[in-house]
Amino acid sequence: MPPRTRGGYTSDAPRRRPTGSERRRRVHLREVDPVPDPDPVEHPQHDRDETEEVFEGAPGGPIDRSILRSFHKHVAAKIWLGEDRAPLKLVNHGAKLQLWELDMERSRIYETVHRSGLAPLTSCSHRVASRPMLSAFCERWQPETTTFHMPFGEMTITLDDVASILHIPVTGSMISFPQPLRVDDANALLVELLGTTDVEASRETEQCRSPSVRLLWLRDHFSTITDASSDDDIMFATRAFLLHLVGCTLFADKSATSVAVVYLELFRDLSMVGSYAWGAACLAYLYRQLTTATRFEVRQLGGYLTLLQAWIYEHFPEMFSSPDMSYTESRPRALRWRPHVIPDSLQSVRERLDRLQISEVCWEPYVDHRAEHPLPDIAWYSGCLKCGQVVEPYHPERVLRQFGYIQTIPPRPFTPPRPDRSILLEQYWERWTDHVLTDQSRGRRCHYSGSGESVPEYMAWYDRISHRIVQPPQLRSGFTTDARSSLPSHAASTSDTRAARALTLLRLVISGGREQSVDVFWGALNEAHGILAGSDETSASHSTPSPAPASHSTPSPATLPFFSPATFVYPPAASDDPPPLIVPPPPAPVAPPAASGPPPPLIVPPPPASVAPPAPTLDSTASTTVYVRAKRKKKT
Repeated sequence: MPPRTRGGYTSDAPRRRPTGSERRRRVHLREVDPVPDPDPVEHPQHDRDETEEVFEGAPGGPIDRSILRSFHKHVAAKIWLGEDRAPLKLVNHGAKLQLWELDMERSRIYETVHRSGLAPLTSCSHRVASRPMLSAFCERWQPETTTFHMPFGEMTITLDDVASILHIPVTGSMISFPQPLRVDDANALLVELLGTTDVEASRETEQCRSPSVRLLWLRDHFSTITDASSDDDIMFATRAFLLHLVGCTLFADKSATSVAVVYLELFRDLSMVGSYAWGAACLAYLYRQLTTATRFEVRQLGGYLTLLQAWIYEHFPEMFSSPDMSYTESRPRALRWRPHVIPDSLQSVRERLDRLQISEVCWEPYVDHRAEHPLPDIAWYSGCLKCGQVVEPYHPERVLRQFGYIQTIPPRPFTPPRPDRSILLEQYWERWTDHVLTDQSRGRRCHYSGSGESVPEYMAWYDRISHRIVQPPQLRSGFTTDARSSLPSHAASTSDTRAARALTLLRLVISGGREQSVDVFWGALNEAHGILAGSDETSASHSTPSPAPASHSTPSPATLPFFSPATFVYPPAASDDPPPLIVPPPPAPVAPPAASGPPPPLIVPPPPASVAPPAPTLDSTASTTVYVRAKRKKKT
């Protein structure tokens, strides 16, 4: 028998190069001797996750980046380093819903919408959304934990919030699609489920340049159908209305004008529309939109912003909300508030959130609403939420205070699986009762309702893994990078330069208006005092000024390179006594001269540079000029 070569072929057979799969298989089968640890005592064996997920701390926090692993790409990291981002453009279709209303002539369409569980969306959407407020909260969203990182801990939108604010179902079948829809498949779906022609469907998707249709196109083609129309037309119009409804609310994308045709598949069987967990899908979609908006280069925010805005009103009523006194608890909580645009700027909202105290939060806002809508058990579900190709983790154990329990240090957040594993996700969701937090995991209830308590070691842990302060202290209250870089340095050699720096500093704060807090003016005065005190210390060899007390020599925030949340302390609140302002004593009054003696000589100080020059003389250049002009005038 002919000898075999290394590739496994005989010498008589023609040789060929091994394929890629053969080379990979050969590599996997090759045995490699393990390299012994030279010093097992100095290199103990750790868990794989613990050794691979230790990152270097970021300026301003987190010190330990094992949780927020992608924080270097976060917009808050850019803001802390001096870069800024304008308020996000919001995709809000609250006004468009009123362009297609279901009146008595369309009662058959309304009956189907009511059975689907989506009828509350037709009336609870806010027409106005506040860009500074929503943008500031978006800057605090962290994708790894799917929570807002506030100065005192984490908060998030839960399934209980969705059920109370919107009154839509949060239990039922998971919304899942086998794969992303292509344009040809979208055209076929429009023809089958909406009764359009191939030409109309192709023209619409070509105009959208995606498997989507415009909201305006849906209204123009189906809003005129009434109960007097045929059964097929009413069925087509019902599907079109539901597609228009979810495109304006639950799944509003950043196109701001269209809705994906793939959601039309959910309305194929109109009798099954009410069996879906619309609230869970809406929450997963909003989580993903918030995660995308945390990137510095993103300028737009989608999702159902009424849910986000109403959640802010519920939990921070003293800061942003304007309640509707005619509200009754039988209606969705989104109707409890009058949406309005706050007059504050994005920077002022950042600073208000940075100074937010735990006592200013309403941890359990739905106490009066429990008689109509009790807490759903699925709110304790810990797992993944899915909406088509979007899969996001849901962690109620990180926000126990929102359920009235004492917050403990939560376990590490889990990474969601790939969307293509839809079967496993659906099976996990169908058995959600097996994945709720146990009584032991929930811990103890708070001693007082709405107190927002936490275990003693929680804040020390939270300081290390979170970025609690968004606005850097050296850029607070009207201070911009350009304005601060144009100021003279602290190391200027002359007192005039330092005085100019202090005046410019105060001018920037005064230009911010009277709406700024007392802490803002206190910080500016404190920093201006530090500048002037440095001038006195520099000129100590020429004069002997009275030294300032040591308790008032606070270093300027601009002189510190970085601030960590654990070390930075804001100026005292209005209730604390501010340090006394050092004011030089007035000059001693001069005693009047005696009547019998001669009057003292009058000492006139030299005029300042801005005073007009003295009277001209014949030997000065100015006097010559005046004399010549007068002589010419005389000749004329």
